This record gives sequence, structure tokens and C-alpha cells, in this order.
Amino acid sequence: MIYDSSISDAYYLNTTPPAQVIVESSTPNSGPFTGMRGLASKYFNLDAFTNKLKNITRQTSTSQCAKSIRIALQSAGAKIQSHPVAASDWGNTLLSLGYRQIKPSFDHPKEGDIYIIHSTQQHKYGHIAGFSGQSWVSDFKQRSHDVYKDKNVSYSYFRLPE
Repeated sequence: MIYDSSISDAYYLNTTPPAQVIVESSTPNSGPFTGMRGLASKYFNLDAFTNKLKNITRQTSTSQCAKSIRIALQSAGAKIQSHPVAASDWGNTLLSLGYRQIKPSFDHPKEGDIYIIHSTQQHKYGHIAGFSGQSWVSDFKQRSHDVYKDKNVSYSYFRLPE
């Protein structure tokens, strides 16, 4: 099960809590987001996000991909008060943080890109991972984006505005 909670599955079936995201910072961020538009330009530290991902070195999943990406986002400046449990439900939260949904770009990922695998019959919570600049990382360092090896999965792909 890939989710971000310790409460039993029965509690969350057929319910998705609304995401409550507060993005704030005591000082505006400069550096890789200089000149960007939206919330990301003022409050998102891409280096902190990718460094958090690079520090994840596990080679196998702990079934906590959503938690791992949430923590990386929070380390970059996102103040997330409540969040979806299932990885597959994180799309609206990413949009509220300033990400834009684009066509999947697995051949040309950029630092900070995030993808979501939607829930399937075998994987009801889906999957979420971020690109560190070197590799795709969730709760483990992935060999590729294709972690399910299933031709029937669908993806949503998110990128910060340039």
C-alpha cells in the first residue's frame, strides 16, 4: 500500500480529505526560481527539494512514497496542513503549490518534476515520485519511472513553471 498515513485502510476508502496547503516563507527565495511566476517563485527552494530526494538511498520501497514526497516538498518550503492519503490523489495539492500539469516527459525530466501513477486494481493507492536531477525517487531510489511494469497504468506529470 502506497500512502501517507498510519490509520487503517477502511477509514479512507471512498474518501479523499481536502488538501489544505499554506505556502509561506520569512524571506523570498532567490536562485533557481528567480524570474518565475506564481507561488513557486517566492516560496519553493528547488535545491532543498532535490537534496532531500538525493538523500534517499534505499533500493526497495517502504510503501510510503506519498509521505516521502510530502516531506521533500515541506523541506522546500511548502506548509501542508492536511493532505491526501493516497499517492494517486496528490495532483490538486501539487497544482496548489504552483506545479503545472504537463504531458509526461520521462525522456527529458527536469529537477523538481513529479509524476503520479493513478490507482489500478492491483495498486489502489497509486504511486508518486520526484526527479532529483539524477534519478526518480519516492521512498526509494528508483531505477526508472516505470516501477509497476504494467502497460495499463496512467500517469499525471507535473512541473514547476519556468
